[in-house]
Amino acid sequence: MSDKFDVIVIGAGPGGYVAAIKAAQLGLKTACVEFWTSKDGKSQVLGGTCLNVGCIPSKALLEVTHKFEEASHDYESMGIMTKGVDIDVAKMMERKSGIVQQLTGGIAGLFKANGVTSIHGHGKLLAGRKVEVTDKDGKTKTYEADNVILATGSKPIEIPPAPFDGEYIVDSEGALEFTEVPKRLGVIGAGVIGLELGSVWARLGSEVTILEAQDSFLPAVDQQVAKDALKQFKKQGLNIITGARMTGAEVKRKLVNVSYEDSKGKQEVKFDKLIVAVGRRPYTDGALAEDSGVTMDERGFIFVDDNCKTEAPGVWAVGDIVRGPMLAHKASEEGVMVAERIAGHKPQVNYDCIPNVIYTFPEVAWVGKTEEQLKAEGEEYNVGSFPFAANGRAMAANAAAGMVKIIADAKTDRILGFHVVGPQASEIVAQGVIAMEFGSSAEDLALTCFAHPTLSESVHEAALAVAGGAIHVANRRKKK
Repeated sequence: MSDKFDVIVIGAGPGGYVAAIKAAQLGLKTACVEFWTSKDGKSQVLGGTCLNVGCIPSKALLEVTHKFEEASHDYESMGIMTKGVDIDVAKMMERKSGIVQQLTGGIAGLFKANGVTSIHGHGKLLAGRKVEVTDKDGKTKTYEADNVILATGSKPIEIPPAPFDGEYIVDSEGALEFTEVPKRLGVIGAGVIGLELGSVWARLGSEVTILEAQDSFLPAVDQQVAKDALKQFKKQGLNIITGARMTGAEVKRKLVNVSYEDSKGKQEVKFDKLIVAVGRRPYTDGALAEDSGVTMDERGFIFVDDNCKTEAPGVWAVGDIVRGPMLAHKASEEGVMVAERIAGHKPQVNYDCIPNVIYTFPEVAWVGKTEEQLKAEGEEYNVGSFPFAANGRAMAANAAAGMVKIIADAKTDRILGFHVVGPQASEIVAQGVIAMEFGSSAEDLALTCFAHPTLSESVHEAALAVAGGAIHVANRRKKK
């Protein structure tokens, strides 16, 4: 194997492996370095955090537990009689692992099909676009490239009051490996990860309490949508406490004693397990030599321009280690963009059209700006919304909670924000992404024919409501 490549990618997560495949498809001699190893330590594992201990395994658990929740509590109202519904946690975990294994193997197959050279080891960028790879035995080898793409991802943030012990106090990865349902589960952080993991175990019978330091719930989400979602989560039994600042956690007699402060003063609570989900930080440990030419900020994010170029010639960085949301699909889009730019093309990522999703039930999804952002910017806008409670398909599916909300510029009618809380919000939001990518107006959606009966009809009605013309719900009275 030659030690010289057109492109070397460090990291085989959603940003890295996609960049490697795209670069190879464009005729570039490409290698991808990844240190992740199987549990037995014998083989390389591709896919990064998302595929192995993040997006995919968590969704596998969310799907199973949602079906269990429906079978346990909702089927009777639809005329389906069930008795003694139970859950086999071990089998659920085995299925999750099987899905992960199948998909990681799929990436290895794609590497082979596209001619990507897979290098197993820990990659470190040296000066002059050289990459030093240390294998599992500690041996090093140096490769050269015309271009290097850094895609090393992120890792969970550990906070001083609650250091991880891997058994009672765990991060998001540990929460995917519980062997039994904890009776009382604590979650620190009411963000995407905290809500999803809290939902998984609450559906299986855990008493879940989520402590959130910020005073408002989901502050980055449109607050009308966030309040609707909070109402639904509380109905499901999630005890979400905002303005709760954790001060300590100590394991005593197989219980986690948590202390925190809220508006009522000092509080204490005991849990069987505690999940700390307060965010993630860039994973750049040992990835950069001091003379690599790449610079980082105080939080570990690598400085890049709008096209993901670092300050070092021929070195690029994508995904969680650069500015912007830590989302797998954002990393993948950046990976494709960088590969194409290396090949001489001129693509760009439209960061205004990156969707966000929380895969709870109901799901929460959005793209673009919130009402709160537009008010702060002094922008004039119109709003149209439509509840799933008035949607025939949602009612038939016993999933009528939530709504679709569209925000449009008051003068041009161009869609500025698209927000959904409800069934299949993760799929419905794509309609908003496409509309915004093409610069659509709310009227464009209003003039579009949607199939009946579908959940997507709520998008149509919300678009109609922007101009006060919704058909199946009363419209807001226009100001005189």
